[in-house]
Amino acid sequence: MNKETIAFIGCGNMARSLIGGLIANGYEPTNIIASDNNPEQRQVMTDQFGILAADTNMAACQQADVILLAVKPQVMQTVIIDISNSIKAEKKLIISIAAGIRLESIASWLGFDSAVIRVMPNTPALIQSGMAALFANSTTTKVQQEIAESIMKSVGNTIWLDDETQMDSVTALSGSGPAYFFYFMEAMANAATEFGLDDSMAKLLTIETALGAAQMALQSNDELSQLRSNVTSPNGTTESALNVFQKQKLDQLIKQAMNAARQRSIELSEELGS
Repeated sequence: MNKETIAFIGCGNMARSLIGGLIANGYEPTNIIASDNNPEQRQVMTDQFGILAADTNMAACQQADVILLAVKPQVMQTVIIDISNSIKAEKKLIISIAAGIRLESIASWLGFDSAVIRVMPNTPALIQSGMAALFANSTTTKVQQEIAESIMKSVGNTIWLDDETQMDSVTALSGSGPAYFFYFMEAMANAATEFGLDDSMAKLLTIETALGAAQMALQSNDELSQLRSNVTSPNGTTESALNVFQKQKLDQLIKQAMNAARQRSIELSEELGS
């Protein structure tokens, strides 16, 4: 993939993490162009990574083989319409990491058929531990899919979806998911401090426990339910805690919360695409 020139439209945190991941994996900095309406943001990128910068989005797109749209969903329509004429002749690969922007909307704003891949990353990409779901339109070739996958794998793992509507479920699960775990970890740490541990000790024990559990789940072939069972001794401390969760129907509460996130994702797609 190292021959393609990639234009990043938008220089926020996710763009910064992707650029850093690409370069850490051997991508040539001079094959990356950044554009942002904030000159200071562009300068930060060039100073930190040694990449190229363009004064305008159109200039960046004209020099690129791949265009990665990393702007806020609310300005996506304006950005796409602005660059559409400059890329129409070559119909370059377009990758969107904007939440809630459907392929149908992107195609409508472009005004022509082009290879477009929609991606839902998550914030752990900032530390190269992200999880991204991808979905490509019918115009996208296998080679273009591999290019997009390589870009996202520079900051974590990837999966391909069979249907774009699955993006709303992915948003509710992995897109918003880090916040759920932070909330649960926060509650655990707060409870531990009430039980007599100091703040720093409670935080460290919480984080390391979460990290260890995640690594065990990742490395094991067992189902999650079996992993839970493995650490739940009959009449033990873990079973006592889990009994409270089950009595309070924590699983149903989690399902309700995720469904609320999923429904909001659907609503945002309709609002932003209108």
